[in-house]
Amino acid sequence: MTTVGLIGSGNIGSTLARLAVAAGYDVVLSNSRGPETLTELVDELGERASAGTAQDAAQVGELVVVTVPLKAYRAVPAEPLAGKVVIDTNNYYPQRDGAFPELDAGEITSSELLQQHLPTSRVVKVFNNIYFKALAALPRPSGAADRSALAIAGDDAAAKAEVTAFLDRLGYDAVDAGSLAEGWRYQPDTPAYGTIYSATPTDWESPAPGDAEKLRAALAAATR
Repeated sequence: MTTVGLIGSGNIGSTLARLAVAAGYDVVLSNSRGPETLTELVDELGERASAGTAQDAAQVGELVVVTVPLKAYRAVPAEPLAGKVVIDTNNYYPQRDGAFPELDAGEITSSELLQQHLPTSRVVKVFNNIYFKALAALPRPSGAADRSALAIAGDDAAAKAEVTAFLDRLGYDAVDAGSLAEGWRYQPDTPAYGTIYSATPTDWESPAPGDAEKLRAALAAATR
């Protein structure tokens, strides 16, 4: 796998693009405002990066990251993502996204909504529970004592294996949280959300490693 498509290039998307290029991937960036607004970021990333439309990123990417607000998930192009592994970084924030009654009732998770929209893709939830500054600061080589771990959830074992390999190249271990239905365990307002990668619960600006053991304990402590 050599090309990562990014549908959305905000804080998480741009951080992932930097990590992916550093790990030897090519990246195709996109956002809702048009490729011309990504010139500065593409110039920063160098020859491994290019910008296009969401359709371009979906078409060219062998692994595609969807990192758009939940309210915009229906705009993600489905056809070019058929059969592909799609990483979902999203969270549900009612104050931003408006109300989704099925999410408020706990009947479904936000990643399951994306999976329904992309029925022939293989969605894996990851990167949603880490602050973008921590994501940029915490990569470590495989086997490092202070390596952090990220939770993944998905309904396809092979897709989760691909994402685990991707995380390893970026500098992170993976902890399998189960199916997409279990993705609530590291959504906002859970013990695994944000603070396990910060020096103190109130200081997200100071990243600190969160290893697999710490993450597993936080996932297990989640309640609805």
